[in-house]
Amino acid sequence: MILNRKSVELLAPAGTWDALEAAVEAGADAVYLGGKRFNMRMHRNKDTNFDDEMLKKAVEYTHAHGVSLYITLNNLISVEEIEPLKEYLAYLNEIKPDAILVQDFAVLEIVKEMGLDIPLHTSVMMNTHNEHAIKKLKEYGITRIVVGREMTLSELSLFKERTGLEIEYFMHGDMCISESGQCIHSGVLFGQSGNRGRCLKPCRWPYKLIDEDTNEVLDEEKYRLALKDMCMYRNIPELIQAGVFSFKIEGRMRPADFVRRIVATYRKAIDAYIEDPLSFKVNEDDWKDLYENRARDFTTTFALGQPTAQDIGMDGTREPRFFSNAVEEPGFQDDILNAERPINKENTSRRLSVQVSDMASLKEACANGADAVYLSGEVFRPKRPWSLKEIKEAISIAHSQKVQLFVMTPRTTMRRECGELEQFLTALNSFADRPDGILVSNLGALKLVQDNTGLPVQADFSFNLFNHMSARFMKKNGITMATASLEMSFEQLRNLVEASELPIEVIIHGSYESMICDHNLPAMVLPYNHLANPEFNDRHYAMLDRANQVHPLRMDQFGRDHVLFAKDLCYYSYLDKYNGVASFRIEAKDYAPEFVGQVTKLYRNALDKLANGEKFVDEKAFADMQEKSPRQLGVGVYRFRQSQDALK
Repeated sequence: MILNRKSVELLAPAGTWDALEAAVEAGADAVYLGGKRFNMRMHRNKDTNFDDEMLKKAVEYTHAHGVSLYITLNNLISVEEIEPLKEYLAYLNEIKPDAILVQDFAVLEIVKEMGLDIPLHTSVMMNTHNEHAIKKLKEYGITRIVVGREMTLSELSLFKERTGLEIEYFMHGDMCISESGQCIHSGVLFGQSGNRGRCLKPCRWPYKLIDEDTNEVLDEEKYRLALKDMCMYRNIPELIQAGVFSFKIEGRMRPADFVRRIVATYRKAIDAYIEDPLSFKVNEDDWKDLYENRARDFTTTFALGQPTAQDIGMDGTREPRFFSNAVEEPGFQDDILNAERPINKENTSRRLSVQVSDMASLKEACANGADAVYLSGEVFRPKRPWSLKEIKEAISIAHSQKVQLFVMTPRTTMRRECGELEQFLTALNSFADRPDGILVSNLGALKLVQDNTGLPVQADFSFNLFNHMSARFMKKNGITMATASLEMSFEQLRNLVEASELPIEVIIHGSYESMICDHNLPAMVLPYNHLANPEFNDRHYAMLDRANQVHPLRMDQFGRDHVLFAKDLCYYSYLDKYNGVASFRIEAKDYAPEFVGQVTKLYRNALDKLANGEKFVDEKAFADMQEKSPRQLGVGVYRFRQSQDALK
């Protein structure tokens, strides 16, 4: 690869006009910024972000200086925001930015329907982490991928080679410890979703590490999710040679002086490497200036390998701002939900689905009234993944009781998982008695299933379905049913179900995850060696926050930690609100088999009584279920009238 000034792009943030000018003057090749609507920095809308007129001026200003301008439109959109979104997109099409960054599939669908010609980049929030997803996104005009932060440079290099698209990579600034787009902690707890630009950063709270079964404190209170800031300044050669085109600096809320310093420092280093790669060396004076003016300490996160405790700001001393404090999760009774109007959509189905992770639980679900069972794609240790032999047996058991069986794909499918999934799907497709469908977790998994089987496909909650236009996108791409986002208020769910052309499934009971992390969180502070004591990962750990809420940690077969909410979802008393929902789902993969049967029976009886117009709540059975539940019950995000919007 022969390098020149156009080989890479230095991409700078801007939240104000002063920062925009500073970025351009310091040598940025491109700038990204957000409008007053539909972007991921809505919590500072009063003093940052650009109104429509300023967006137009920003395009004109950057283009006059030979600099590209990208506008962020990278949050989830609710049904009531679709019409304002269309107006906004039409305006952006007029002012001609060089691209917009998107997360929600609704934007892809609307751009295509309206015949707009705005170049599209996927935001990191779309969590694009495999080449198979790219094949689908290319059909919608995507020209650049902002890859997930969990991708190493070696994986990124192969990704670039196989997709042929431009790769954008975060090289400096604030990082999330959760996989992008897969953290719902703030949205559920505060009604302010990180996927909608309003994150209150529960990852920056202190937590104790405890043994979940005994409550023994294993490690003192630490800021164990507080990832340090990304800094690739000392690794610019590795970034360029890996095939990264756009070097992205995070920091749209930063002042102009900060932007100017960071951009100028990286500009100088990139130019020096391009001019003479063999003699390149880090300018230690520039490094000292960069380091001494840092906010948090620095890390290279996954770029050069698996992060360790050294990459976490455990003591919290350099955390520049705490957006929130730990609070108790909402309980079960809720006046707001009681007052809500029921969903008004004709649907005679009261399908009950149950996700299970072992054979005994599958048998309990089938025996107690499930219409469909889902075999977990990720299984929490010490349980082990489903084998092909077990899946054959599970299909036979389910079908003998006239229960549908669906196989789930893992939530994260990077190169390793895709290779395994392709082989798995080929084997599955050869079964004499095949499953009734596949529940997929992302676009790449969807593409793999469609390429390797003829089975029906449903979409899991990791798609972050928030509106009917995204549902239309899914339907057009072969999905037969989709699971609603867990961050939607009931009102927003009602709007989705009533407007959707696609059948919608809703999770109405069970344990659920606030975030998924590609880290072994307990191993960061406790003695662990994967060769010496692999049983370490079979133990159930948990994090205890300052509101005395216990967040269980569950490790899957791929080594990822799933952080559960302290309370399980339960909408049993509100089932009459859900008329028109295509499927009622119980998340039971973290339950003991006997309890799986008990919960399934409770909901089966209630749904049958609803269908007959009878009183559906069995107070005695409900009280017994609550007593035996491994965790307390709550209504999650439904305590809020809505997940705060992206319009102001």
